[in-house]
Amino acid sequence: MLIKLENPQLLSRVIEIISELVLEVRIKVNEFGMSIAAIDPANVAMVEFKLPRGAFSQFEADSEVLGINLDSLKRILKRAGIGSSLIMEKRDNVLNIQIQDRIKRNFSLSLIDIESEDKEVPSLEYVARVELDSVDFTASIEDCAVVADACSFAIEEKGFIIEAKGMNSARSEFSIDEAKIDGENCRSRYSLEYLQKFVKGGKLTDKIVAKFSGNHPLKLEFKGEHMELNFILAPRVETDD
Repeated sequence: MLIKLENPQLLSRVIEIISELVLEVRIKVNEFGMSIAAIDPANVAMVEFKLPRGAFSQFEADSEVLGINLDSLKRILKRAGIGSSLIMEKRDNVLNIQIQDRIKRNFSLSLIDIESEDKEVPSLEYVARVELDSVDFTASIEDCAVVADACSFAIEEKGFIIEAKGMNSARSEFSIDEAKIDGENCRSRYSLEYLQKFVKGGKLTDKIVAKFSGNHPLKLEFKGEHMELNFILAPRVETDD
C-alpha cells in the first residue's frame, strides 16, 4: 500500500476531531479510497469518514485495514505544514509516513491489533432534514452549552429551533430564509457534550445537514469536495425538557 496526499491538512483536522470520540480505529484503504467507521466507548455516538480515491495524487492499494492509535497519528499529521505533501506506505506491521516539503521527514507508526467487528453505519429514516450554515449552527450549539448540558432540535410550523432549558435558557430560531427545512413537526433532545465535538467539523465545510425525528438518533453531515464526515448521536430521552 502506498498513497499520497497533496493537502494533508484536511486529513489532519479530521483525525483530530475523530480522536475526541475514539482512541483507536480501523482505517480501511481499498479501491474506493480511505474510510473510518467507529463507535465511541459509551456507545452513544458513531462517526463515519470517507476520503475518496480521487482525493489522492497517488493511490496504490488493494484492500488494507490499518489498526491505528489516533493520538499517535494526530501528532504526526500535525507536523505537516501548508504546502507539504504526505505519503503513507504500509510495510509489514508498520505504517511509514513521509512528509515532503523543503526536506523529507520520515516517521514510522506501529500498527495495532484492534479486536472489534467492522462497524456498519445504520440505515435510519428521518422525518426532518435541515441544511444551514455551519457558522450559524455552531453558534447555536455554543449558545445552548452556556445554559445546559442538552438541547432540543425541533421543527415547528416550518421553522427550525435549537433550544436548551435549565435554570436558564437559550433559543435559536431559523426560518426558511436562513435554512433549507424539510419535514414534519418533531422534537428530539441531544447531549451538548457530544454536539460541541461534532460542530468542529463545521470548520471543514460551509454547510451542515441535520437529520432527525422525534426521540430518534440525530445524523449530522459535513460534506466537502473531497471528503465526507458524518456523526450519529443517540437521543437524550427524558421526561422533562
